[in-house]
This record gives sequence, structure tokens and C-alpha cells, in this order.
Amino acid sequence: MKIRPAKTEDAEAIAVITNAIIRDTLVTFTTEERGTDGIARDIQARGPAYLVAEQSGQVLGFATYGPFRSGPGYAQCCELTVQLAPEARGQGVGRALILSLETAARAEGIHVLVAGISSANPAAISFHAALGFSEVGRMPEVGCKWGKRLDLVLMQKILAADGLVAPDSRDLGR
Repeated sequence: MKIRPAKTEDAEAIAVITNAIIRDTLVTFTTEERGTDGIARDIQARGPAYLVAEQSGQVLGFATYGPFRSGPGYAQCCELTVQLAPEARGQGVGRALILSLETAARAEGIHVLVAGISSANPAAISFHAALGFSEVGRMPEVGCKWGKRLDLVLMQKILAADGLVAPDSRDLGR
């Protein structure tokens, strides 16, 4: 398996993965399936912030990040998405994608990655925790899908970039 930057030609395979998740699970609160044109535009716009895992020419999953919120004060904070084909789950593919995504984020000066996770997906909460993400909030019943009210679990990981000191370990001169 290799992790590489996504290409617009990957949009169809990514659509198959993401649309099955949209259609068949409570993992995302989204109910509208994505078209390949929109995915291809996202790939072009995000560049190194859009990765795929590939094996024998087959896309097994993808990970990407984009703005968390608008405004210059949030420029170094991004929200990530990682999704895998069913046959790739539990094989280390997600871990490899996230670790590679963190490297890309650090190179772009991103300081914090945020994951917004459906409470109906406890495996994703455990997965992110195992990769060093901390739960920083729960927003009860903000999502609704299939007539169910769902909580949004917010997790984050601070990426201490080379040469920078994380705020909690700064010498504040005291």
C-alpha cells in the first residue's frame, strides 16, 4: 500500500467510498451524495491536503483537511476527514493516511487538526484517541439523520511544528 496525493482521476473511486458512507451509515450527518466533479474540484483546491491510500491500483481510502472556520485567526486550524472502503478498515490504512496527513499539515504550517465525529461512530472516537487526538467537546443532538438526533464529538490534535513551541510549554517569563 502507498499513500500519495490525490489526483482528479481518483474522484470516482472516492465518490464510491464516501457515497456509501453517506447513504448507508450515521458516520456523517450529510444526506446528499457527492458528485465526481465536486470531488475533483476539492482535490485540485486542496493539493497536498488531499491524500489517498492505494494498493494494486485500487483506492482504499482518503484523508483530507480544510478550513475549520473562516477568518484569519483560524488559519492554522483545519478540520480533517478520513474515510475508508469497507475492505480497508482495521488494516492500518486509516492510521497511515492520518499520519501522512499530519506531515502535510505541519509542512503547510497547520497547528491544530480537528475531527468532528458522529456519536454513532465510537470506533472513530477510539481510532482518533489512539492517534493522539483528545476529546475537547460534545455537542448534544446537533445532528439529525434518519429521524435520529446525534451528538457531535469534537477531537483535536495539536501539531507541534519543528522550531515552534507548543503554547502550554512556553516559557512565559515567570
